Amino acid sequence: MIQIRTASSDDVALLATLNHIVHNLHKRHRPDLFLDSPEVDSVEAFFRAQIADPSVTVLLADGTEDKAIGYALARVKSRPGSALEHSEIIVSLDQIAVVPAAARSGVGAALLEAVREVGRTAGCRRLVTDVWYFNEGARAFYQAAGFSPMNVRLDQQL
Repeated sequence: MIQIRTASSDDVALLATLNHIVHNLHKRHRPDLFLDSPEVDSVEAFFRAQIADPSVTVLLADGTEDKAIGYALARVKSRPGSALEHSEIIVSLDQIAVVPAAARSGVGAALLEAVREVGRTAGCRRLVTDVWYFNEGARAFYQAAGFSPMNVRLDQQL
């Protein structure tokens, strides 16, 4: 059974460990952007700051024996309107990771639904996220969850 809970500052070491799942994929495909071996203290400080930020919710998925098997980091953002765009409050899924042994077992879907609930509670109209082009598994996950492309971000080495 999967249980989703809000992470606390006591969970930063655990979150730093879980972050390796997604970070290793990112650094393998984009070593120009992602550090080879981020310092554990720095990663823990990152999560500590995120947990302290009132606009951020960090969620942990616990499996059997209360063992963490995934996490999600969501941020509620207010976007002011302009002459061309409506103002809105959105929830942004900034990070999500599931341990490989628990992949395709509903953990990601449970975390995603918990993020949706964070957004609903905050009065958000939309959930947005982005995904690296090379991450075919994540793209398939989001498509199956009902997401559709919103824009395409491109980059070029200079």
